[in-house]
Amino acid sequence: MPVTDHIRSKLSEVPHRPGVYLHKDRFGTVIYVGKASDLRRRVSQYFQNSRRMGWDLKFNALVEAIHDFDWHSVKSDAEAVLLEGKLIKEFHPRYNVSFRDDKRFLLLKVNLNDPIPRFTLTRLRIDDGARYFGPFASGGALRRTLNLVRHKFNLRGCRPLNPDASDYKHCLYAHMKVCTAPCIGNVTREQYLMQVNAGCDFLDGQCDEMSTELEAQMKKAAAALDFEQAAQLRDLLKDIQSTTQKTEKFERVPYKLPIALNPESDLRELARVLGLAQPPARIEGFDISNISGTFAVASLVSFWHGRPERANYRRFKIKTVTGQDDFACMAEAVQRRYSRVLRVAGVAGEKAGERDSENSSAGEIPLSHSPTLSPANLTLPDLILIDGGRGQLNAACAELATLGLGHLAIVGLAKEFEEIYRPGESVPLRLGLDHPAVKLLQRVRDESHRVANSYNAQLRLRKISESILDEFPGVGDVRKQVLLKKFGSIHRLRLATVEQIAEVPGFGGKTAQELKAFLETRTERPAATSTA
Repeated sequence: MPVTDHIRSKLSEVPHRPGVYLHKDRFGTVIYVGKASDLRRRVSQYFQNSRRMGWDLKFNALVEAIHDFDWHSVKSDAEAVLLEGKLIKEFHPRYNVSFRDDKRFLLLKVNLNDPIPRFTLTRLRIDDGARYFGPFASGGALRRTLNLVRHKFNLRGCRPLNPDASDYKHCLYAHMKVCTAPCIGNVTREQYLMQVNAGCDFLDGQCDEMSTELEAQMKKAAAALDFEQAAQLRDLLKDIQSTTQKTEKFERVPYKLPIALNPESDLRELARVLGLAQPPARIEGFDISNISGTFAVASLVSFWHGRPERANYRRFKIKTVTGQDDFACMAEAVQRRYSRVLRVAGVAGEKAGERDSENSSAGEIPLSHSPTLSPANLTLPDLILIDGGRGQLNAACAELATLGLGHLAIVGLAKEFEEIYRPGESVPLRLGLDHPAVKLLQRVRDESHRVANSYNAQLRLRKISESILDEFPGVGDVRKQVLLKKFGSIHRLRLATVEQIAEVPGFGGKTAQELKAFLETRTERPAATSTA
């Protein structure tokens, strides 16, 4: 592709620092996310025509599609890896393959409320009162550093949640003088907590003394021509530096949703092909997400003048539909959204007095053409977009007609051929994938799809993380299911007495007491609430 003045100007601003870069096509969609230890050098390689002969077909296709790019600099290569993975999971660029799954980077976890705290590896950060370190880009470096920490501060490496004297004969860590063995009373819990806190301080970056000691040992081994030992110490020193290096926490991705190059033009073209009186200032899009009928949710996104208006996004938990029925789910989401619009607008109309009586009696609300919404941040859109074909569209239209809102413009967008379905029209519009009106509808549809899927994933993650019984040693899937069948939920299990737990088949008095103590050390998270 020829290098435009815009690209050339941007390249001159890219720093020689580690970071990530995002390539975008002419519609502003992110098509590739990459990382680099030197952003200027790496990004420039995409626009050097002299290298074209060595590019494969996939790389050539990527370069041909690049219309613009952005970058974000970070402090280290490790941060670049973490941010790259986060951005790929958010945007799912079509030219990226790695990081598109749901696998997360490793975290190190320790719960100081446990009877004898232990360091464990996990991939989920939950609000359970524990202390977390990471994420870490290198799992191998983390495991080797954790092994060093255990030996340095004499910490336990055994798995039982609350080991006691009966386990001592099986424990090699105490025999090898690696662990101070608080389980048999060699040290008190308070003394052992001091060891654990020292390990936490080390992982927080207070490791200068140990690094200096290892470096001295490395130089001494090299001087004695023991190069194998020197190499091992060198690698261990690198692992410590990699693990304890401070990394930025990317809670919010410093990047905005891509928009069109000229959204106003796209809106005018959309109004023309749909036969609307004027370009739709506000477009609201609906989508449904579920997995085999479970965790069914719906999303509502709002676009104002072709640009996303995140403040007016809404999410719904489907309440009245059982099984997998996308049509019924779509009908429920539309009904709940616009019945609330009518209800709130009706209250506002009563307060407004006689001057709005005609509109109230007609059961219609004037369309808003101002970004300032009603007091409840609710208004009717100029166009409704349904993700799906004729079935989803008909379900939504039936609900609108029941509410007296049949006059609203509404269309459905089917994914396979990006066909536009319209009420009362038997043949869908097929304008082509490059048509600006289709691209505008795709942006609304894709955003609603993203919000619905992320909400569905959030609910599934809550369900998975709710089962903290996985952390209690000795409780497998069968015993966990028996507990949940007996008490119904983790919350009710927390409220149960030791005697009630002991009544469950497979649980004796000692195990029930240990489980009760285990649950009391875990902070209960507040129940999830849905918004509509």
